[in-house]
Amino acid sequence: MGRKPSNKNPPFFSHEFVIQNHADIVSCFAMIFVVGIMLQPTQSVASTFIALRHNVSGADPSQENPAGEQYLYTSGWKDACAVFFYTLICIIMHAILQEYVLDKISKKLHLSKFKLSRFNESGQLVVFYVMSFLWGLDLIVREQYIGNLQRLWEGYPEHPMIFLHKLFFIIQLAYYAHILPELYFQKVKRDEQKPKIQHAVGGFLLIGAAYFLG
Repeated sequence: MGRKPSNKNPPFFSHEFVIQNHADIVSCFAMIFVVGIMLQPTQSVASTFIALRHNVSGADPSQENPAGEQYLYTSGWKDACAVFFYTLICIIMHAILQEYVLDKISKKLHLSKFKLSRFNESGQLVVFYVMSFLWGLDLIVREQYIGNLQRLWEGYPEHPMIFLHKLFFIIQLAYYAHILPELYFQKVKRDEQKPKIQHAVGGFLLIGAAYFLG
């Protein structure tokens, strides 16, 4: 009798299983919060992770004020919950970009293993930096900082942010936080981890200082 073909599917919850299916696993965790916000008993807890907190002003449209009032936010400890949730989202988006864009491009380029690793890393960073630049530029124009730079420190240390401004910081923090688990998911060699960890921690601390102290 011929030898049976080996089962290439890794055992459940083995390291290889987690690595191969990490996007699906993380998506399930994220969905727990999404479903939780739809259920009355868990809505308040789940919304702490998904919605932005620490608003200091603002009002929904009403009969007396049809236009409502724009919500303004400050930083606070509950932002850690939002950073955690959006870190999960960054991991999911990382996997989507890798599978549906970068992998398809790299297959056509026939890159070596070393160049493939650099291509994937650079591709992820380019998308993030371009998105950050365009988002930041939109905020600068929206907040009318051009030609009016003193607005950057008006009322310091109290300087409430609009929704998109606060979300920008949360996404930035989440992106740098997601780099650390990606070292495991992408099976980065130990000798290549140090500069990536320094990049992640340095970026997180820099953005965090600007967010919480600014």
